[in-house]
Amino acid sequence: MNQTEFLAAVLRNPVNAAISDELFRLALPDAWLVSGCLVQTVWNGLTDRAPDYGINDYDVFYFDPDTSWQAEDAVIRQLQNAFAARGVTVEARNQARVHLWYPQKHGLPYPPLRCATEGIDRFLTRNTKVGIRRTQNGYDVYAPDGFDDIAGMVVLPNPGPNFSAASYAAKAARWKQLWPEVTVLPAD
Repeated sequence: MNQTEFLAAVLRNPVNAAISDELFRLALPDAWLVSGCLVQTVWNGLTDRAPDYGINDYDVFYFDPDTSWQAEDAVIRQLQNAFAARGVTVEARNQARVHLWYPQKHGLPYPPLRCATEGIDRFLTRNTKVGIRRTQNGYDVYAPDGFDDIAGMVVLPNPGPNFSAASYAAKAARWKQLWPEVTVLPAD
């Protein structure tokens, strides 16, 4: 699978396309649609399932130097309101402020980030280290590890400062139940 094929596959899910369009319209700084909603849409295409099968939520990362909760909450509410009628949950997080709450919530370190793609780099699994964003001329795609694991339906850990073997096991088990075709590699 190459970048063009990946993008075509994720845009088969009309929600991915609609969120990308809304992020472009809102012009949030350094905003990306990321992770599971993209990978799972590809898996659904590969396994002849509905494009939105198994997708709990749609994650949005952006990077705004305003690290106040009020600013982030305004974005969260704006996106929730934009997609509430569709019954879609959009989870938006300002990557500039994750380090302020992550260690307390998860008990793991989380050094500050400099951009949204650094947040993508810290995902729990390598296959979910992806993001798309609509641009004036089409789309940008961020996939530092490429698309082979996504196309091969392979789940493997992404070691890093905030990796949790327990969280990895829980996520992988959920995915294996929904997509029995996936191959889950151990965390150790």
